[in-house]
Amino acid sequence: MNRPDMYLKRSIQSLILVCYLLISGPAAAGTFAADSPQDLQNAADDARMLVALAKQYEHGEGLPRDYSKAIELYCQAISLGYSEALYALGWMHANARGVPRNDAIAAQLFSMAADLGHAHAYKMMRFLDSSTEPALPECMQSVADNENFDIDYSGKPYFDIVQELAPQYSLDPALVMAIITVESAFNAQAVSHKNAQGLMQLIPETAERFNVKNTFDAVENIKGGMAYLRWLLAFFKGDVILAIAAYNAGEGAVERHKGIPPYTETKNYVKKIQAQYARTTHPYQPEFVHRHAMIALSEYE
Repeated sequence: MNRPDMYLKRSIQSLILVCYLLISGPAAAGTFAADSPQDLQNAADDARMLVALAKQYEHGEGLPRDYSKAIELYCQAISLGYSEALYALGWMHANARGVPRNDAIAAQLFSMAADLGHAHAYKMMRFLDSSTEPALPECMQSVADNENFDIDYSGKPYFDIVQELAPQYSLDPALVMAIITVESAFNAQAVSHKNAQGLMQLIPETAERFNVKNTFDAVENIKGGMAYLRWLLAFFKGDVILAIAAYNAGEGAVERHKGIPPYTETKNYVKKIQAQYARTTHPYQPEFVHRHAMIALSEYE
């Protein structure tokens, strides 16, 4: 770790401590005096504190303006799954604040924040060209390339259900949670313009295919989505990228195009999942599928 990185890390830890004490009062000081910096960060709500510090650096409020530090802090908060950090970093790219204007990156970040329920991000998407090739900022791309990166979903809705059910389908719970995050932002009543329904956005044909009777029942929907995801991973021999592309566009489209189909929606979808789940391979169960099995028609063709 170089000196600037070390200084920044120590500054973050110190400021989180100060903010936590200001919020919690003197009684908290004795509680965390002997805790490690990591324990302190976990207790003090890391993402919110990181974004608060990043905004100080971005706007020069109480600290010297430093766009590079602001971006680094927003990226750290994004790694914790915080929608406000996605929105703020998207705003910087949309308005050339410390970086060259890049509508492709801004649109991608606003889209990801909107998927997590950020209302202002959803509105901002109307002012950007969503047909451009999706792109991620450098800090997120490096995260996507790191297969050891994991988001902590333990505080998210339906986490306990996913944790309980995933082993029955031999799935990584983090992959399932990433799909739920992007597909429905944890809204069990979500319905898309293509009539995909529920947490894992099952279209009626897929729901019938995997014996889901009520797509708006959270447990039933998750079971159906997991069954489909298990099937896709088996069909594509553990290739996560192809499996998630097929989850969006249909396995038939992936087969025809011999890879990620050239649909803007699907390319965006794959990048969003990769930002949440970096691994590119997954154990699979070949007994659930064979190459002559029925291939579902694509929604798009």
